[in-house]
Amino acid sequence: MTWNMLADNINYAVAMVLFCIGFYTVIVRSNLIKKIIGLMVMQVAVFFFLVSVGYLSGGSAPIVMPGEVPSAMVNPLPQAMILTAIVIAVSTTALFLSLVLKFYSHYGTVDMDKAKEDQR
Repeated sequence: MTWNMLADNINYAVAMVLFCIGFYTVIVRSNLIKKIIGLMVMQVAVFFFLVSVGYLSGGSAPIVMPGEVPSAMVNPLPQAMILTAIVIAVSTTALFLSLVLKFYSHYGTVDMDKAKEDQR
């Protein structure tokens, strides 16, 4: 693997690193708020990856004009999917936070390990 190849695909590598950081946070942390933040980082990594897939170097906006070459236009489908995914991500984050509030009102903590100890 050459450095030029890595430099050309740095956006994919960054998306992969972000996803791994979010996954690590979800797996290792016992605090539910930190787990939600990890999930949000994973979602952002997927968004970044999909936007990177739709990017075309030197591409123009996908508006058909006379004399415009369609192959030189940026793909609008990943952008539309990302907008939909952002709305879904916000709603699921709100749902998770409301579940954490319910968890806190029941156990008095947002730490899963402490809740397990208190339950025993």
